[in-house]
Amino acid sequence: MKEGLHPEFFEATVTCGCGNTFKTGSTKKELRVDVCSKCHPFFTGRQRDVAAGGRIEKFNKRYGKQ
Repeated sequence: MKEGLHPEFFEATVTCGCGNTFKTGSTKKELRVDVCSKCHPFFTGRQRDVAAGGRIEKFNKRYGKQ
C-alpha cells in the first residue's frame, strides 16, 4: 500500500443527545449524534406509538371534543 494515502483510524467516543456514550472506530476522535439505539423509537419499541401519533391527533381533531 502507498504511504500517506489512508487516513488515520482512531477509537472514537460517540456521545448521543440522550447522554448515552459508546466507543467505535472512526477517522475522528469524538462524534456527537442526535439519536442512538438507546433512544431511537425503532429500537425502543415505541415506533408504533410514534407512527400512530399523527393518526390519533387527526382523529381527535376531526371527531374529538372541542
